[in-house]
Amino acid sequence: MKSSNNIDQYIAGFPESTQAILTRLRLAIKKSAPDAAEAIKYGIPTFTLRGNLVHFAAYKNHIGFYPTPSVIINFSSELTGYITSKGAIQFPIGKPIPLSLISKMVKFRLQQQLNKPPKKIAH
Repeated sequence: MKSSNNIDQYIAGFPESTQAILTRLRLAIKKSAPDAAEAIKYGIPTFTLRGNLVHFAAYKNHIGFYPTPSVIINFSSELTGYITSKGAIQFPIGKPIPLSLISKMVKFRLQQQLNKPPKKIAH
């Protein structure tokens, strides 16, 4: 996958069936964190608000969702059917993506970011 300048360009680089999944995922994140900005960071779609909020990416057999380790720990009981690692969750392509669970995770992550004190600007 060549590098993308924005999320639309990133999504357009995948087959139509994967584009549909990525679009639904993007909309669920936007709805859960309407004030978050979109960016491409580390070569993948990222939502930011007071720093990185969540990332996602498409692969051949799964969609990777990267909400931070604390989110994965907090939602571990709801993630038992998925492959997880310290900071990533794999949602298999070909199975329904759990958008309501993703929304809950994004809202949890959003609260973490909003409760974080703003960074001080050095003078």
